[in-house]
Amino acid sequence: MLAAREGHFKLESGHHGSVWLDLDSLFLRPNALQRFAVELANRLSPHKVEAVCGPLTGGAFLAELVASQLDVQFYYTERIQDPQGDALYSAQYKLPKALREKIRGMAVAIVDDAIHAGSAVRSTIADVEACRARPVALGALLVLGPFISDYAADRRMPLEYIGRLPGAFWIPSACPLCASGIPLEHVPTSGR
Repeated sequence: MLAAREGHFKLESGHHGSVWLDLDSLFLRPNALQRFAVELANRLSPHKVEAVCGPLTGGAFLAELVASQLDVQFYYTERIQDPQGDALYSAQYKLPKALREKIRGMAVAIVDDAIHAGSAVRSTIADVEACRARPVALGALLVLGPFISDYAADRRMPLEYIGRLPGAFWIPSACPLCASGIPLEHVPTSGR
């Protein structure tokens, strides 16, 4: 269900990485994805979430499936600012204006299809908190590398996921692929 490419890529977070995932293909057959959404919902259930929120696009599609399974409210964030040059974590995701007051006070699980550096979920968490809701768990179908685990541990936020793969990324100035003269590959979508 998931296509991966090896090479030299700029991630949405601004980091450089050696793996690119075609996550959009995950959602071509929702019935095939359903069993994974059910499993993720089962893992998030003990955290007593009242809502599930995910960044558009893949995270929001998954959040809707998980929220339906848990019979809780569904929210999403939209990217309102694209990454800025080489600045790390500069992409911004916000809840739409009509949903900002409705999420207030809720215990929220933040989910995404795959999390590597965590640019989209970090921004989503910040905006959910700005709306005075409480992120109580972080969930994903796939986690790459140890970095989001460290972030979740620092926040004392449970991290639930279905699968894990190794994954490395670097700040641009320390990228060994750049140092080796390997050019960045252009990919048609961002953030993966």
